[in-house]
Amino acid sequence: MLLPGLLLLLWLPASLARHSPSLLVGAHTHPHSPGTPRCYSAEELPLGHAPPHLLARAAKWEQALPVALVSSLEAVGRRRRHAGAPAGTQCPMLQPGEVLEADIHQRSISPWRYRVDTDESRYPQKLAFAECLCRGCISAKTGRETAALNSVPLVQSLLVLRRRPCSRDATGAPTPGAFTFHAEFIRVPVGCTCVLPRSAR
Repeated sequence: MLLPGLLLLLWLPASLARHSPSLLVGAHTHPHSPGTPRCYSAEELPLGHAPPHLLARAAKWEQALPVALVSSLEAVGRRRRHAGAPAGTQCPMLQPGEVLEADIHQRSISPWRYRVDTDESRYPQKLAFAECLCRGCISAKTGRETAALNSVPLVQSLLVLRRRPCSRDATGAPTPGAFTFHAEFIRVPVGCTCVLPRSAR
């Protein structure tokens, strides 16, 4: 599952970039400023939704790994809270017999966990961010953490939409409750890997 998601992340920014002019066409524009971004009211586009015309023409965000993982992460979180079990946030001890059927992030010698990052001014609002569990890496021989290597996050640029206030009249003053979308790239941690330390210890 991880590899197809990473490949889609590489394709998604380029696909959306080809359709970026669609952000400048549509529902409400400044009458004297051709090409101004669309300005929506809360009734036209509820919180958490993106412009339908953009989603119809661009790549499906829900197929990108940071979005696709959110629902399963939230389900796991609900089961964990119901059972009263704490989330694993410490560097684990690698026991090959126990992780043979585990996912990549659990079998890695630089293991990581996922958390759901929520930002109401962004679309998609929820993204899965990877967090490294170890400062060092786990020795394949001992199964314990070693400082001979460092764990570092792997990041991927992802194009998202950012909500910003806008004006729906000729005054140029922000209209209460009105907003527009601007495309921007953010850096999303998608996994962790092992690297040599920058300096000897």
